[in-house]
Amino acid sequence: MTMSSGDFINIYPTELKFPFELRKQSACSLQLSNKTDQYIAFKVKTTNPKKYCVRPNAGVVLPGSSCNVTVTMQAQKEAPPDMQCKDKFLIQSVIAPSGTSNKDITTEMFNKEDGKVIDEFKLRVVYVPANPPSPVPEGSEEGGSPRASLTEDESKSSSLPEAVSRSLEEPKAKSSPSEAWSLISRLTEEKASALQQNQKLRQELELIRKEISKSNAGGFSMLFVVLVGLIGLLVGYLIKKT
Repeated sequence: MTMSSGDFINIYPTELKFPFELRKQSACSLQLSNKTDQYIAFKVKTTNPKKYCVRPNAGVVLPGSSCNVTVTMQAQKEAPPDMQCKDKFLIQSVIAPSGTSNKDITTEMFNKEDGKVIDEFKLRVVYVPANPPSPVPEGSEEGGSPRASLTEDESKSSSLPEAVSRSLEEPKAKSSPSEAWSLISRLTEEKASALQQNQKLRQELELIRKEISKSNAGGFSMLFVVLVGLIGLLVGYLIKKT
């Protein structure tokens, strides 16, 4: 892991790499690690402050701990020539009094005075393509089959519909005319049997209705309602099955 190392902090990475895409914001992060047993104050400066948003742009890193800094680049309307960026960032760090918090940081803390040691790191900005083009397989350039140049994931995804298609086609190829007629005959017999059961249930239902009408029970009884419901469900199930 390449990092910038000074007397007070380590900085990773050593370059600010932004995925570049026109009219879209982009961000990258830095990690500042305190390599001392003292409080270290830091400040981030840039040659193009209107273009970037740095959070936090100043802070305190406690002894033996780290701090993440997020740098956001505003959406750009045009790309620079050859995707080269001349922007630079400067990170200053200095020993701070024990117990110093972020709100205690002042600009004067980073003034270069006699006897004061201030670490400074310069970081350059690098643009990287937001959506790098996928490499063209060599086989397709040499007249090879496009199917052979599929990636592993594409092969897996394409094999699923093919497997389903084969499973549907294989029974058709393997089944003989006699097996097809046997299947049709069996289905016809099952349908006839279901229709016969349906007719029998209807007859029984009619008998129940007649019995209830003879009993003069004064309306539909609960038993009749339950029986009608059960028979209706059974009839529907048999018809659906056929």
